[in-house]
Amino acid sequence: MKKTTQLRHLIEAPEILVSPGAYDCFSAKLIESMGFKAMATTGAGISESFLGVPDFGFLGLSENLMISRNIAQAVNLPVMADADTGYGNAVNVYHTVRMFEEAGITGINLEDQVTPKRCGHIKGKEIISMEEMVKKIEAAVAARKDPDFIINARTDAAAIAGIDEAIRRANAYHKAGADMVFPDAVLSEEDIAKFVGNVSAPVSINMGLAIRKRPTTPLVSIKRLEELGVARVTFPRMTTAAALSGMKKALEVILESIAQGKIIERPDLCFSFEELSALMGVPQMKELEERFLTEEALAGKYGRSR
Repeated sequence: MKKTTQLRHLIEAPEILVSPGAYDCFSAKLIESMGFKAMATTGAGISESFLGVPDFGFLGLSENLMISRNIAQAVNLPVMADADTGYGNAVNVYHTVRMFEEAGITGINLEDQVTPKRCGHIKGKEIISMEEMVKKIEAAVAARKDPDFIINARTDAAAIAGIDEAIRRANAYHKAGADMVFPDAVLSEEDIAKFVGNVSAPVSINMGLAIRKRPTTPLVSIKRLEELGVARVTFPRMTTAAALSGMKKALEVILESIAQGKIIERPDLCFSFEELSALMGVPQMKELEERFLTEEALAGKYGRSR
């Protein structure tokens, strides 16, 4: 089965689809190894880790596409990408969809923010007209070659113009051909329930979970979201936040080691060499060597033959 078809079935299934956010191949492979059925790229995480700048619209199409392609090729799971505003008008969106589909991505988010966009949970957002976004959705639907490629229409209207406007826009985007709708920065559980109850399309919700202070969407359990009828929940910032926390703890051990003048062993803070090798596929690479390298090459590398 195609990955796009897998993703469509997962979205349409009665059970909620949980999609953690990946920002590089490390995080993508780890998500896959933990048994999740799908993942999403995090535009904010890619912008911050690759460019070292906040999610204020600095990440370009080529940069996002390169990293998203690498992630999609590194795993066997369906990967949806964050395509921001589509990098321009409806014509740009048409080109963007073609590029992401050819890269092996199974669907994209398109948002109705003014360019340059910014993280949905940061103040200062602006939104384009509903009519302009409808044309972007129509262009995205026309551009895809695979009808199972998912167009996820994100609206940032909830935090700007209220939940009723977000509902109005979401229904218009679905009518224009969007397969799923995504209200970002919804301000309450009650608003999530109202949105789901008044929108005809499958709904995707963004959760923070481990991020302690969040100015917008409150934390709602996966079980409760499923009860409300949410089709998909993403955790886009969790891997980046957790990675930073883990790296900080490890670097603190180095500083402590310097201060005490001795080695401090903290294996609990790091993957072992064996775990890292397994995650990255070293055993599979060695199997390929055994299969395809000559006796002489194997002897040179390992001091032996088959």
